[in-house]
Amino acid sequence: MKHRIVVLGAGYAGAYVAGTLARRLSPADAKITVVNAAPEFVQRMRLHQLAAGRDIEAPKLVDVFAGTGIRLRLARVTAVDPERRVVAVADADGGGELGYDTLLYALGSQGDDRVVPGAAEHAFDVAARPSALRLRERLDSLGRRGEGGRVLVVGDGLTGIETATEIAESRPGLSVTLVARGELGGPLSAGARGHLRRACDRLGITVLEHTSVEAVDATRVRCADGTALASDATVWTAGFAVSPIAAAGGLEVTEDGRIVVDRTMRSVSHPNVYAVGDSAYAVGDNGRPLPMSCASAGFTGMQAVAAIVARLTGRKVPNTKLVYVGNHISLGRRDGILQMVDGEGRAKPRYMGGRKAARIKAGILRMSLWSTSHPTFGLPQRRRRLVAAPDASTRQAVA
Repeated sequence: MKHRIVVLGAGYAGAYVAGTLARRLSPADAKITVVNAAPEFVQRMRLHQLAAGRDIEAPKLVDVFAGTGIRLRLARVTAVDPERRVVAVADADGGGELGYDTLLYALGSQGDDRVVPGAAEHAFDVAARPSALRLRERLDSLGRRGEGGRVLVVGDGLTGIETATEIAESRPGLSVTLVARGELGGPLSAGARGHLRRACDRLGITVLEHTSVEAVDATRVRCADGTALASDATVWTAGFAVSPIAAAGGLEVTEDGRIVVDRTMRSVSHPNVYAVGDSAYAVGDNGRPLPMSCASAGFTGMQAVAAIVARLTGRKVPNTKLVYVGNHISLGRRDGILQMVDGEGRAKPRYMGGRKAARIKAGILRMSLWSTSHPTFGLPQRRRRLVAAPDASTRQAVA
């Protein structure tokens, strides 16, 4: 029987791993199945642009994986049972179970709206395509009123900064306020912080620093100091959370639910499970946990592929780089910041800002989409054969 590899999630990390495994492993020995709830590839790094009104390409996954030999299962993952080596899924036909020999967990993260009362009920987010489209509809309705509207972006991380600047530039009739828990752009270098402040001033964004939100209502947010901020659309970007599925399945996870992995992205509690991207708690080469980011998805994905291929084909497992080199921040369409960091994750003094930084960020986005849409580009003539077929007697009787 073929070795069954199941990939959960077809975001940047999952799609990359699935496509690269299809390049590296012989289809005579390995069967690769990708499970994803949505039929499209979601460019998560551009969802703030989608919310602001831009048209963002969403390739169909059936087209992305066409000709690769990868089987696509459009379904929602409901549970993982690593002891039985099965995944429970739900789809239009009711769902069922998928058996696996190797599992690649790449379910990513979503906006964390649980920590503040009212955020889940009243706020919007740009962590998923449906929620970004809901925000877009709300901004459209505010624009149709003809009297403007007040948009409040809570959270001054990269997502909050990119969302606030994109909305302010794309919809100048709206009043945009960015609520920062600390200093705006605190992790950036002094020069980059100054550039960011000038960009906010140019776009007419009101910045409230050292402000904590304690509750979200339908038409306002309440702050820790007792003030209330009126809002016609509150956008919540203050943190991300992962699915509880891994923890519920008995995998060893961190307090926030990320799967604890070793240097090769293999679960420390279940060696036939690998985790990549935001779902993984991976320690980088500098001894610090990699942050949730697209860059981390790429590096953890490369390491997982190298480890899976090596173990299945009887080769020595190599260590690929696990680094975080910097932040690429868009400030609307014509401005941006490239901030590199040192080995300790601290911002280097120099940065790049302006149109050149914006063009580089746009190039990164195009490259990410292209590479995902061509998962088996450069397919080698000779793929690796597996060392030995798994013992069929150890498998559960599931598809």
